Amino acid sequence: MAAIIVFGLFLLLILFGTPIGTALGVAGIGAILSFDLGTAMISRNFEANIAKFPLVAIPFFILAGNLMEKSRIVDGISRFIILLTGKNVGGLAIAGVITCIFWGAVSGSGPATAAALGLVFIAPMIKQGYDKYFAASTIAAGAGLSIIIPPSIAFIVYGNLTDVSVGALFLGGVIPGIIVGIFLIIATYWVARTHNFRGTEEKGTPKELLKAFINSFWALLAPVIILGSIYAGVATPTEAAIMGVFYALLVGTLVYRTITWSVLFQALSDTVMSSAVVMFVVSMAGIFSWAAATLGVIDAAAQLVSSLTSNPLVFVLLTNAVMIVAGMFLDAISITYVFMPIILPALKLLHIDPLYFGIVFVISLAIGQITPPVAVNLYVTANLIQSDINTQMVRYVIPMVIAAILALVFITFIPSLSLYLPVGAGLYTPIK
Repeated sequence: MAAIIVFGLFLLLILFGTPIGTALGVAGIGAILSFDLGTAMISRNFEANIAKFPLVAIPFFILAGNLMEKSRIVDGISRFIILLTGKNVGGLAIAGVITCIFWGAVSGSGPATAAALGLVFIAPMIKQGYDKYFAASTIAAGAGLSIIIPPSIAFIVYGNLTDVSVGALFLGGVIPGIIVGIFLIIATYWVARTHNFRGTEEKGTPKELLKAFINSFWALLAPVIILGSIYAGVATPTEAAIMGVFYALLVGTLVYRTITWSVLFQALSDTVMSSAVVMFVVSMAGIFSWAAATLGVIDAAAQLVSSLTSNPLVFVLLTNAVMIVAGMFLDAISITYVFMPIILPALKLLHIDPLYFGIVFVISLAIGQITPPVAVNLYVTANLIQSDINTQMVRYVIPMVIAAILALVFITFIPSLSLYLPVGAGLYTPIK
């Protein structure tokens, strides 16, 4: 009965188009009131879910990404990469994916990356003769790398729920993120070659490449400062996020001179709105999870999940499939809060390393960001070409989804790809 009320009400609200955070909150609060769990627990859970130090990093990473976008710091690195790709088939699209890999080390949000790089790449791609739906799909797929390559909001939320070191998750996401990027580049090249999408009109000379590299210096330095401070043990992820904000301000005001008071106000305004949405979902999802756990729904669901298989690899593969399907309808943060309390007991029972699982878990969430019907990255880039998600866009994004799934399977079968860097850096001891 409890499970029907908690999950049934949540699913019913989703079917009626209710925003995810609201649906989670209504279902959770409804369960608390229906079973008389104590109205005081609503406010206590609301505060407890967001009053956590690791979560402070989220608004600062969002602000750092907004400031770097406003400062046009991405222009230098994109110009350098475009010159590198030259006249290769699909060169401009490939440059877009490679830039997404870099920008993933600055922005922890897929939609934010899709918006920032979509403005840089989509119009030039269309002008060069690329189909606008292909251009939008490519940038949307590449933007999904932002929640795999650190810093990542998804890793912060996962680490907060599972007590896995966020720094170890950040380091563990580097190699898998690059691997997914390579698979996406291969898919981009294949689609471009199939449809005869050309490269750029120019190929950089050594002198032009050197000049573009120098101009991209400040952009290349950003992830070194943000991530290097974490990996060197100098700063926590939250402190590194604050360093990123001050670095973006410094570069934007003194080097590029693009950040004015009005630009700064807009960046702060965008950050407040984005952070409020994230924290609202976090707080409502926490209330939902607490209510479900108190009523015993989580334990019952965890036992059911644990009984599906005793093979750790099969369990991870099944979970990957479920998360990809869930990503078609829910956002990454909601999925993490709804499913991880159910999955975590099974991880302990099957002795699955939570760091390794966190990496493949987030990759599956990234795939969900480009998988219709609810594909947030696609919605952002579709809006940039003044379209909706139609069959033409889906036709181009399917090869990207397949490539990402193949990369996920590859990384799932080789756990050392996720554990190599954090273990080697002494940030993590793998579960035996």
